[in-house]
Amino acid sequence: MSRAFVKEDQAAAQANQPVERRVSDQPNYVTAKGLAQLQQRLAELNALRSELQAQGEHADKQRLADAERDLRYFGARVQSAQVVPAATSRDKVQIGSRVTFVDEQDQEHRVQLVGEDQADAAQGLVNWGSPLGRALLGAGPGDEVLWRRPAGDQLIEVIAIEAQDE
Repeated sequence: MSRAFVKEDQAAAQANQPVERRVSDQPNYVTAKGLAQLQQRLAELNALRSELQAQGEHADKQRLADAERDLRYFGARVQSAQVVPAATSRDKVQIGSRVTFVDEQDQEHRVQLVGEDQADAAQGLVNWGSPLGRALLGAGPGDEVLWRRPAGDQLIEVIAIEAQDE
């Protein structure tokens, strides 16, 4: 058999495999709530895999492959998780802090710095390692910090810091 046919067969087999989820290079700092969410997701994926495996030949092979991929990802995230102490300071932004700031247009924003997997911009949960998170980390009330954004740098002022509510 020609080597070309072997490569085509291997490529076809790999085409059905989901692309691996990339694990970030930054430290996996998480809040206690973030770790609980990761563990919950892992439990859900284990249950899904068991359910699909119990279906035997009738199982959706793509769903099983996706579940296996996600299990590898979330398993690695739980293993590498470094739970940070609860943010208690009102003088310095920490992971877990809720921060109120104003931008150059005098619009007020309220966000909470969280771990990467817990981040959800629509909910005001910002990854501590994002440009906004890095700008806010360590700042105090009244501090102006430079938020380096792809759309252009912007000065923001920290108005208030609330302790973590977990």
